Amino acid sequence: MFKVLIVDDAKYMREVLKNVLTQAEFEIIGEAEDGIQALEKYKELHPDIVTMDISMPNKDGIEALKDIIAYDPNANVVMCSAAGQQNLILESLKIGAKDFITKPFQPITIIDSLSKNAFNNMRVQPA
Repeated sequence: MFKVLIVDDAKYMREVLKNVLTQAEFEIIGEAEDGIQALEKYKELHPDIVTMDISMPNKDGIEALKDIIAYDPNANVVMCSAAGQQNLILESLKIGAKDFITKPFQPITIIDSLSKNAFNNMRVQPA
């Protein structure tokens, strides 16, 4: 079971992601409302994968992605964007995001993206 940190300033979007991922047997280990909390929670919880909204107050998803990648170059982050944010999506992929999903979310797209990236980027746990 993969551990997921959900980062989005909208409680409704966090709930949508949580419901879809829980049904797909992902373990939601934390939530954050902005990029500042995202880095704190990442350091505290060490998730297998992060869903990261791009547009958030205090620190946006691009800046939070930079911070997380600086802390852990192997971080597995999937960006969540609204339609029309292609430049930000490309920037996030260059920084180190593994994938992106576009709002409004389709459950199968969320599950496919996270499953693909979680399996492709599995970390070997020390014995």
